[in-house]
Amino acid sequence: MIDEAPAERPQGLSRYATTKLPAFIGLAGLGLIAALVLGLPELVALAAPFALVAAAGLALAERPSVDAEVELARELTVEGEDLEARVTVWSATGVERLDLVFDLPTGIALADGTSPTSLNLQRGEERTLDFTLRGERWGGYTLGSIGLRAYERFGLFADEGWFEHLQPVKVYPRPEAIKELLRPLETQVFSGNQVAREKGEGIEFADLRRFVPGDRPRRVNWRASARRDELWVNELHAERNADVILFLDSFSEVGGDGESTLDRAVRAAAALATNYLAEKDRVGLVSFGGVLNWLFPSTGLVQLYRIVDSLLDTEIVFNYAWKDLEVIPRRTLPPKALIVALTPLLDARAVGVLLDLRARGFDLAIVEISPEPFAIVGGDELERVAHRLWLLRREALRARYERFGVPLAEWDDDASFLSALEEVRIFRRYAPRVPVL
Repeated sequence: MIDEAPAERPQGLSRYATTKLPAFIGLAGLGLIAALVLGLPELVALAAPFALVAAAGLALAERPSVDAEVELARELTVEGEDLEARVTVWSATGVERLDLVFDLPTGIALADGTSPTSLNLQRGEERTLDFTLRGERWGGYTLGSIGLRAYERFGLFADEGWFEHLQPVKVYPRPEAIKELLRPLETQVFSGNQVAREKGEGIEFADLRRFVPGDRPRRVNWRASARRDELWVNELHAERNADVILFLDSFSEVGGDGESTLDRAVRAAAALATNYLAEKDRVGLVSFGGVLNWLFPSTGLVQLYRIVDSLLDTEIVFNYAWKDLEVIPRRTLPPKALIVALTPLLDARAVGVLLDLRARGFDLAIVEISPEPFAIVGGDELERVAHRLWLLRREALRARYERFGVPLAEWDDDASFLSALEEVRIFRRYAPRVPVL
């Protein structure tokens, strides 16, 4: 989601006459006409000040030389955090009154400072204004549009224009709180922090067995050996890493009051990527929607920035073309990968692809970003019946996933993302594994 600055804005200052100039000229002319028609020379004296002000304004009006520049404290911020901006304005000619407005895109709000504001600049004076901005919604933006309007002494003429010193700013999504991650059913062969089911070199106890030639003495369990009068050794669970694919459904969204299902999905994906990469797992991303976007699984801080930057580009693009699993590159979904799907379950194409992933044997977990809190129920009986039927249809869809052994948790206003992950974890721990046909 990139918010570009408005195009086709005239750069620099352009002059125009304010409403005061026609008013003064009109009053002066009206007084002179009245003096001629009525034969009263006193009316000429009454109109003279207006003519004098108009003549002085025309004679003394000087084209102002004004410029402005914007400097940002940094190019990265997080939703809800403050971002300092400094606007420097200077004039080579002096300005009696200078109106300044700091134009901000939707998604960036002014937390501290006054915009618009008025200044008085002397000849050669430079003035610095400090603003505190706040990123209200994740995305990529461009800042630096300053609108200026300069008035001369009598206010008869004004010069206005825009000064574009555009600078990119990325507002990263606010991460959701996560205490414990979903553990994959199978791990990879590389070292990591995940406790594998296989036995090998590690620190987690797995079992006891009799000593055989070649076992290391440090693995001997001396207490068990003393009770059995023979040597027994500890077997341990190996520590491996996992492949985790974040599946983001971007076919559709529902929202209201500055929040939407896509916003929640992006924040959840950013939090999952941050925590899994901290565990030394390989993390990839598939944004499945009108525009397909993907990242191959990888590790490290660079991969985290790649994922978050890709999430910033996520947007809903309406597309009526039917898409299935074949459009996703093969290396994006490695074998034994844990796929965590974040979806509102609104589009049949995303629903079908998730069922296809389960049918192909992937370790799949679904967090439903519920659209129900954003659904407005109508006032008449027909609309209420339609809403109940829609809710029943969604319940039937959840039951269908559960029959296939897919853990699914609903994340709505009554539950946090943390509780939704815990519900998925409990299902994976205690629910019987359904064989893949």
